[in-house]
Amino acid sequence: MYKILEKTSLNPSMTKMVVEAPHIAKKAKPGQFIIYRVDEYGERVPLTIADTDKTAGSVTIIYQKVGASTMLLDTLNQGDFILDFVGPLGVPTELDGYKRVAVVGGGAGCAIAYPQAKALFNMGVYVDVIAGFRNTDLIILENEMKAVSNNLYMMTDDGSNGNKGFVTNALENNIKNGANYDLVIAIGPVPMMKAVCSLTKQYNIKTIVSMNPIMIDGTGMCGGCRLTVGGKTKFACVDGPDFDGHEVDFDELMKRNVMYRTAEQKAREKGCRLINNVEVD
Repeated sequence: MYKILEKTSLNPSMTKMVVEAPHIAKKAKPGQFIIYRVDEYGERVPLTIADTDKTAGSVTIIYQKVGASTMLLDTLNQGDFILDFVGPLGVPTELDGYKRVAVVGGGAGCAIAYPQAKALFNMGVYVDVIAGFRNTDLIILENEMKAVSNNLYMMTDDGSNGNKGFVTNALENNIKNGANYDLVIAIGPVPMMKAVCSLTKQYNIKTIVSMNPIMIDGTGMCGGCRLTVGGKTKFACVDGPDFDGHEVDFDELMKRNVMYRTAEQKAREKGCRLINNVEVD
C-alpha cells in the first residue's frame, strides 16, 4: 500500500499527486515511469514520474482524468492509499553530451517534459522549454518549467495568453533565429510529436520522443505497447519509452491507439456511474 502525501488540482482535468514510495524515489531517473493499480479490481495504468524527492521518499505523478482508472484514482485524497505502485520502469533518457536542448511539451506531456528539462538544466545544459496548451485555463507547471530553463516559450492555440500558435511555430522560429540545438525532446499528443519530428528532420536535429501506447504489464511480456521504430518492432515498456522520433511509425501508432476507443468510452461511463454509487448492470 502506498500513501498519498499530497493532492493538488492543476486545472479542471489534471491532478498532481505526491505518493510515498521511497524505494522508487531512490532509483528513479528522468524518462522512467510507474504502473499503478488503485485496488484489486483496477487495471494497471502507466504514468511517467514527474518528480522525486529522495529525502522525503516521495514520487510525484501528474495525471489527466480521461478514463475510468484515472477518474477512480482521483476519488482518493491525501492520507488514502494506492494498492500497487510499481517502478521505476523503462529505460532512463540519455541526457549526457548535449550543449543546447529544446524540450517541447504539449498539454499533459509537459508533466513528462518537466523532469527532462530539470535534469538537463541541473547538468549545466542550455535549455529552451516550449510548452503548448489549447488555452490559458489548461496551463500547468509554468513556474516550475520557468525555473529549469533558460527560456520558456508558452504557446496557446487560441492566443489567450498572448502567444498564439503551436509549439512547432516557436521551435522553427528559434531554429531560424540561430538556436543551434543538438537535441530536441518532444513529449505530448502523438500528432504533435509527429509534427515536431517532421520539422526537426528538415534541419537534421536529433529528436527524442516519449511513447505512451497501450500498456498492460510493463515488462515486455504482453506485447500491448509494441510500435515500429526503424522498421523493427519495439516495446515501449522495456525498449523505451524514449525513441528516435525520426524512425517512429507515427501513422501506425495512431491507428493502434484508437483501436479500443469505444471500449474505453464504455469503461469510462461505467466508472462514472460506479463512482457516483449508481448501480450498473
